[in-house]
Amino acid sequence: MCNQNILEKIFNKSMLDSKIFEDRDVLRHDYLPERLPHREEQIRRLGETVAPVLKGKRCSNVFLYGKTGTGKTAVSRYVLSYLENKAKEFGAPVKFCYVNCRMTGSEYRTFSSLCQSIGVSVPFTGLSVGEVFDRFKVGLNESKILLIAVLDEIDALVKTKGDGLLYELTRINETLFNSKLSIIGISNDLRLKEYLDPRVFSTLSEEEIVFRPYDASELKSILMARAQLAFRKGVLSDAAVSLCAALAAAEHGDARRALDLLRVAGEVAERKGFNVVLEDHVREAESCIEHNRVVEAIRNLTLHSKLVLLSVFHLNRVEKRRAITGEIYEVYSELCGELGVIPLTQRRLSTLINELDSMGLVNAKVVSMGRYGRTKKIRLELSRTLIRDIFSDDNRLGRLVKYDFKCLSGSIRSRR
Repeated sequence: MCNQNILEKIFNKSMLDSKIFEDRDVLRHDYLPERLPHREEQIRRLGETVAPVLKGKRCSNVFLYGKTGTGKTAVSRYVLSYLENKAKEFGAPVKFCYVNCRMTGSEYRTFSSLCQSIGVSVPFTGLSVGEVFDRFKVGLNESKILLIAVLDEIDALVKTKGDGLLYELTRINETLFNSKLSIIGISNDLRLKEYLDPRVFSTLSEEEIVFRPYDASELKSILMARAQLAFRKGVLSDAAVSLCAALAAAEHGDARRALDLLRVAGEVAERKGFNVVLEDHVREAESCIEHNRVVEAIRNLTLHSKLVLLSVFHLNRVEKRRAITGEIYEVYSELCGELGVIPLTQRRLSTLINELDSMGLVNAKVVSMGRYGRTKKIRLELSRTLIRDIFSDDNRLGRLVKYDFKCLSGSIRSRR
């Protein structure tokens, strides 16, 4: 069968009514249900925090902490969506802006997104960060509103760029006369305060709400509620739902992972011509998602985390053993020089290694060196082929995959 005939058959089949799904988009991350089960306390606390804006008063800044998939973004969108309707009802001059700081990746683009939310035009590039912030400040003051800025995954930006953006935003109300700004920060890292100046943290984190991971029974009830809308009646086995919940609960109680498993399991069953979603389909979905998740995790790393991972990749390739932090820093610094970026300190690099370790991308093991003390030895937890394939497609870092470290590896060997 020729390629066109294969695609013709696939696409024609996709146009038929699904025997499995009623509305698969219900299982997507960005779907906002009418009810968020098991997050009533967090909804209540966030609602109480932002309620003063309905009377024209600035609300306290608040930080939402919790691992990925614990409902932080969903709760903030849920509460602010309801608040927006109430603000219109009471005629309160309230406006909201949502910025994913991992996606923006820089202070410039974050300030640019804030500017766009209030109708201030900023070029994609060409201005200083200070100029963009000044435009935002002037535009906000002239708009005469109460702006609530949601900074999602703010930890990703702070770890690579520092807390300069947060410092400016926490001081902005001192110079505003007609408008006010409140911040809802969302962080996947409970240790964020370690990266912030104490003065910034005390001003920024006036309120804190922690989101604990879901347990298996809570995940199952979430899945069952979504499944009633997503699947046709009678096609989803209870065993498949239970397995999705158990697998996600075993890995930090991640609701996003549970929803992904259920959706992909349904798609596997659909492609294979089944009329019911079974446990075997969930197992196959888990294998598929695990590979895709690793690829997505690496592609979404910050620039410096990618360079650290590349450094471990090269050292493991050349030396065929675990690398130590000092060696990684030497390779990392040379890669930074190739890109023309300023390397972080060795202490910050050690923090990035710990984060890569927690993500399962590298394995960092502290070993005793006898009278020389203790040191950390690091190796890749992924195949070098996978790393090579992912970075080879990166326009900026692709050439570094084949970077020649002959002199550097020789100096490392000589020290040993």
